[in-house]
Amino acid sequence: MINLTLLGATGSIGQSTLAVVDLHPDQFNVFAISAHTNWQKMLKLCKKYQPTFAVMTDKSAAAKLSENIQVDTKVLSGPQSLNIIASHTNTDYVMAAIVGAAGMASSLAAAKAGKRIMLANKESLVLAGDIFMQAVKDHDAELIPVDSEHSAIFQCLQGGRSGLSKIQLTASGGPFLHTPLSELRAITPDQACAHPNWSMGRKISVDSATMMNKGLEVIEAHYLFNLPADNIDVVMHPQSIIHSSVYFSDGSTLSQLGNPDMRTVISYAMSYPERINSGVDALDLTQHTPLEFYTPDFEKFSCLGLAFEALRQGGSAMGTINAANEIAVENFLNNKIKFLDIANIIEKTLEQSSHFYPESLTEVIDNDRTARAIANEIVQSYV
Repeated sequence: MINLTLLGATGSIGQSTLAVVDLHPDQFNVFAISAHTNWQKMLKLCKKYQPTFAVMTDKSAAAKLSENIQVDTKVLSGPQSLNIIASHTNTDYVMAAIVGAAGMASSLAAAKAGKRIMLANKESLVLAGDIFMQAVKDHDAELIPVDSEHSAIFQCLQGGRSGLSKIQLTASGGPFLHTPLSELRAITPDQACAHPNWSMGRKISVDSATMMNKGLEVIEAHYLFNLPADNIDVVMHPQSIIHSSVYFSDGSTLSQLGNPDMRTVISYAMSYPERINSGVDALDLTQHTPLEFYTPDFEKFSCLGLAFEALRQGGSAMGTINAANEIAVENFLNNKIKFLDIANIIEKTLEQSSHFYPESLTEVIDNDRTARAIANEIVQSYV
C-alpha cells in the first residue's frame, strides 16, 4: 500500500487524484491532505478517506475543521505544516498540487526527504528551479511531471534522448485563440475563465487565456529536461489531443495523444513505470474534428514572449515574472485592471526589478516578495 500525501486536495488536480485513488483502493492510502480555506470540503474528505493528517494553511479554517471533524484525523494549521506532511516518514508519494508560489516550500521539503514528487506545482521550478533540481539529485528523490504537456514529453523520452533536437509543447490557445487583439481589452474575468477544453481554477484559467501558463511550462520544461530556450518550441493546438511532441535529429517525431483529462497523467505519475486504469475513455480519432496547429501570435499572447525572455535572462527573472503575474491576475479577477494590463504589468515589473542568481530559498522568497511589491505599485497606476 502506497501512502499518498495530497497537497491541494480541494482543487481540480486534487479531486482528479482522489478519483484515481477511488479506482485503486487496494494500492493507495490517503495519508495526508491539505487545503487553504475550504474546511467544509476538507471535512467531507476526512470523513471519506480518514487520513492521518489534514492541514489547513488558514488558521481560522483549521479551527473550524477541528471543531467539526468526527474521525481520528489530526488537524494541523499554517503553511509550515505542509512541509511536515510532505516530508513525513510515512509519506511515500507527494502530489504537489498547490497553485502558485505557496506550493514551493512544501515541494522542496518533499524533494529533500527523497519522496516521489508528482509535480503539478510548476512554480517550484519557475521560482527555484536550480535549487529544486539540485535537491532532487542530492536526496535521490523521484520527480514525475503532472502537467499534461510535460508528462507527454516524459513519456516520449522513455526510449532515450539519443539524437533529441527539440521538444514542442502544445497549447490550446484558451478561449481567445481566434479573438482579434483589438477585442481583448474588453474581456471580462468570466470570459477569460471559460476554457474550451479544461475545467480549472480561475487563476490558472486566466493564465491559460493569456498564455502565461504556457510560458511557465516552457520554463518548467527547461528544468525538467535540461534544455535551453532555443530547443523548446510551442505550437497552438486547440483540440488538446496531442499533448506534446519530441523531435529527433533523424527526422523522427514522437507524440503522446489522449483525451483532455488530467486523470490520465495523474494515474501515470502514481503508477510509473507501470500503467493503471485512470477512468478516462480511450481516444477515438474518428470521432474528432480534424486536428489543427498554428504558430503562436506573440503580439497577442505577449505573456508567452515574456516567459521566454525571462528564461533567457535566467536567475531571478523567472521568479519575478511569476510574482508579477500572480499580482496582475488577482487584480484582473477583482475587476481592478483590464485583461491586456496583465502583460504590461509583468513587463514593467521585470524592467524595474534587480536581476541576480538566487542561491537559497530565502533569496527566492525575498525576490518574490520584492517583485510583488513592485507589481502592486505598478497596479496602482492602472486603478
